[in-house]
Amino acid sequence: MQNRQKAINLLGLAERAGKLTTGTETVINETNKGKIKLILLASDVQANTAEKVDRVARKNNIPMINSFSASEMSRAIGKKRKVLGLTDAGFARALVKRINEGV
Repeated sequence: MQNRQKAINLLGLAERAGKLTTGTETVINETNKGKIKLILLASDVQANTAEKVDRVARKNNIPMINSFSASEMSRAIGKKRKVLGLTDAGFARALVKRINEGV
């Protein structure tokens, strides 16, 4: 299985484990509370949403990934979402590792 699919599968696993926050406003609020370890932003998200999430990520020094489309992210978690936040450092490290290996 290629790394891209493994990374997408990891998102589904994080969702089932309850370690994923979904939705733009929820992710922004949880980031400001210090609960988000990694933000995933769909590569095809609207510019104003991307700017808003990017500003919060930078302010809180949270890494952000935009390697996946909204449809890939939505299929992975079973909900239509364009912004995801991982709340678990272990899942965040594993996902970054997969992406660094090439997606």
